Amino acid sequence: MIPDDLAERLCAVDGVVAVALGGSRARGEHRPDSDWDLGLYYRGPLDVPTLRALATAVGDDPDVALAEPGGWGPWVDGGGWLRIGGVAVDWIYRDLDRVHRIWADCRAGRYEVGVQPGHPLGFYSHTYAGEVALSRVLADPTGELTALRAETSSYPPELAAALAGGAWEVDLLLAGAAKAAPAGDSGYVAGCLFRAVGVLVQVLHAKAGRWLLNEKGAVASAGRLPGAPPEFAGRAQALLGAVGRTPDELAVTLAAARRLADDVLG
Repeated sequence: MIPDDLAERLCAVDGVVAVALGGSRARGEHRPDSDWDLGLYYRGPLDVPTLRALATAVGDDPDVALAEPGGWGPWVDGGGWLRIGGVAVDWIYRDLDRVHRIWADCRAGRYEVGVQPGHPLGFYSHTYAGEVALSRVLADPTGELTALRAETSSYPPELAAALAGGAWEVDLLLAGAAKAAPAGDSGYVAGCLFRAVGVLVQVLHAKAGRWLLNEKGAVASAGRLPGAPPEFAGRAQALLGAVGRTPDELAVTLAAARRLADDVLG
């Protein structure tokens, strides 16, 4: 457990507007040893020195390393990994004004995919809106995050249409992989397949109106959706788990990938 007053103490730090619980604990899907993911939604300059002092006061480690905003990359702003009472607690910064802008993009049918350490498929911008929608607000003195959570509870049909429209990339990826297969270029083929499956997973979630937050567990999640083809998860995992090394093996894998894509996209 985290201290009962931790969210309120975080909100007392200059720049922090609201604090929300995310991840598996917010969704009620956690294990006893699951991390506590706390989203620190901030606006303007963030008082990181005061955050560090608070982390030292509540954490097990007297030398907690907290990143400055932007320290973890362009999309996952920064934060820190703490242990509190032996439990892993992650503090993750989110620029609230940027979250609002991304939510406006979602409603207008716009999204982007950015390079971000730790996200091998890339960071899909609408993740910001999905995080709010699936979170549990812990402290929100102004009510701003609570209101945004209510808005994001409905998946925008414009975003669903945009993600479905982006499925053309699958054909491009499989065509590129087919050109590399005769040379036995397993690395390139594997990369194309990973990306292609990732796009299919995004399309399936979009069609179902379900927020998808990251790559972890995404294939299994897609397989449970009502619109998923039979055995989608098993077929996708089989592709990625045994791409092949010889031209013939790669050709067999790509044929299976083509069938899977056709079953998803029609």
